[in-house]
Amino acid sequence: MMHGISFDIEEHFQVAAFDSAARRRHWETQESRVERNTQVILDVLEQRGIKATMFVLGWVAERNKPLVKRMVAAGHELASHGYGHELITAQHPNTFREDIRRAKKILEDISGKPVLGYRAPTFSITKETEWALPILVEEGYRYDSSIVPIVHDYYGIPGAQSSIHTLDTDSGPIVEVPPSTCKLAGFTLPVAGGGYFRLFPYPILKRLLRRVEAQGQPLIMYLHPWELDPGQPRMRGSALSQFRHYLNLDKVHGRLTQLINDFSFGPIQALLPS
Repeated sequence: MMHGISFDIEEHFQVAAFDSAARRRHWETQESRVERNTQVILDVLEQRGIKATMFVLGWVAERNKPLVKRMVAAGHELASHGYGHELITAQHPNTFREDIRRAKKILEDISGKPVLGYRAPTFSITKETEWALPILVEEGYRYDSSIVPIVHDYYGIPGAQSSIHTLDTDSGPIVEVPPSTCKLAGFTLPVAGGGYFRLFPYPILKRLLRRVEAQGQPLIMYLHPWELDPGQPRMRGSALSQFRHYLNLDKVHGRLTQLINDFSFGPIQALLPS
């Protein structure tokens, strides 16, 4: 079975767990590590001949145009992660529209290709922000990969459909591509990547992913470039944020290699209904 693999291309200092107005003001002065870390991902994928979906932050694309062009030249799908990595739950519909329109234009101007996919920063399309979906349709996006059917303090819509499906909005249909989850003993476990990819020992994660595959559902996996960078500068934050962000960073490169050896992957666009 062909599965979907994706990467949210952002700097290590842009994660929501450490976000603040003061920190945002200093983004330009922080050490940029996204190009080097993303190149590690591109090299790993090239070794196995795998094409992925790259959800690139508009802010990052503006400052790393050669990197974006390398992604496209290598055959990867370019998709939008918004512009400024601001949670939709903190945005007004008008500012959200400006954010996703700006990001889409930047990516399309650099690549010369249409951008059809979107993933919200920290998966922040929730019950309270479902108003974002018709705006995505109006701004020319064909699919969204932001709704996770779990309970979480930042995101999630418990009980939402876990497989790829089409949502009808007031502005027309949009395909929803949920990051993978697995039902086990009555619980819905997130297994798509990120912190969960680092938390579960890989043999356990592999078994859970096989359960999803056995149900006939393609996996939708994700990681971030900073997760392959155990030497990144440490940021101050709560104990929970520190745990979530820095746990097992030294294991990600090896686990990613195992993952792409154990499963067949391609870009999300290839999994969409025709």
